[in-house]
Amino acid sequence: MSLHLTSLTLSHFRSHRRAVLDFDGRPVAIHGANGAGKTNILEAVSLLSPGRGLRRAAVAEMARKPEAPGWKVRADLTSLNQQHEVETWAEGSQARQVKIDGKASTQVALGRIARVLWLVPSMDRLWIEGAEGRRRFLDRATMSFEPAHAEAVLTHEKAMRERNRLLKDMVRDAHWYDALEAQMAIAGAEIQRRRTAAIARLTEAQAAAETAFPVADLALSQAEGDLPGDAEDQRAALAEGRARDMAAGRTLTGPHRTDLEAVFAAKGVPARDCSTGEQKALLVALILANGRALAQDFGAPPILLLDEIAAHLDTARRAALYDEICALGAQAFMTGTGPELFAELGDRAQDLRVTETDGTSHVANGGTDAD
Repeated sequence: MSLHLTSLTLSHFRSHRRAVLDFDGRPVAIHGANGAGKTNILEAVSLLSPGRGLRRAAVAEMARKPEAPGWKVRADLTSLNQQHEVETWAEGSQARQVKIDGKASTQVALGRIARVLWLVPSMDRLWIEGAEGRRRFLDRATMSFEPAHAEAVLTHEKAMRERNRLLKDMVRDAHWYDALEAQMAIAGAEIQRRRTAAIARLTEAQAAAETAFPVADLALSQAEGDLPGDAEDQRAALAEGRARDMAAGRTLTGPHRTDLEAVFAAKGVPARDCSTGEQKALLVALILANGRALAQDFGAPPILLLDEIAAHLDTARRAALYDEICALGAQAFMTGTGPELFAELGDRAQDLRVTETDGTSHVANGGTDAD
């Protein structure tokens, strides 16, 4: 069974006034000059999954300028031998809307019919920047295994914002905190459990495969302030920490403080201390491991979005990556500045060329242009 797009239509999305693209299930090599609109295609595909997409942009930012009438992405999706029509759009600054097979749906429902993973240049600094990006990376992987993880994260964040407001206002009445901390504790326990399970699944998938990419030993940090996994213990810890949190003006314990640690297993070197090329290779290895695990758990490999994937990969590793993508059977959308970056794929991939004229992107798809 497979998971792939057969068509994608963009309307007033970023630099694309209108683009109608057809796919045949093979990986897709998208090339063109910087700023032509290649990444915009990948961002549109990323919106076929829950969340804010690979750029984490506000909905208003995705509308084509200067007209900005709102935007729409439509896709025909084959998932586990079933056909789905997926639409997502926004008007102005209103919330993003979703329809699946003509019926209004939630974003979480997207995660039940499709799995989408991505690797973008901004993630190249994942191992050397702050913990927030690593948590987001882990949560995306976790959500790929359990789409409901997104709801637990949102529940925790919403309750924590309310608790932080009480802390900043120096509210001392325990009754104001009890319900919020109960919500945080239940959601926090689920978040920690699912993150731990996702790490175990990634570790298992790495160990079971022969690959040209390095294995990373993964772990959740155990820094001071981390909460235990049990919901009741988390609730008690939040209650006990109110005085300290009030002094800080924010919640200092919880899953929002967790960090993802990675070590280059073959060298015993933390990822943050590896070379730029090694750090990129470790990221690629985790994306591939996530894909292999999903192929088993979901029943089909995920759709992969690999933006400027050739950066920091030598010719041998680039060829190895393409071989692994094809062996996995994943529909991978990959971008690069020129077709030579995808030469090792040959006819195993579909070719798209993106150009830009006066702020409008044009896509050559099978010999035809779509504005």
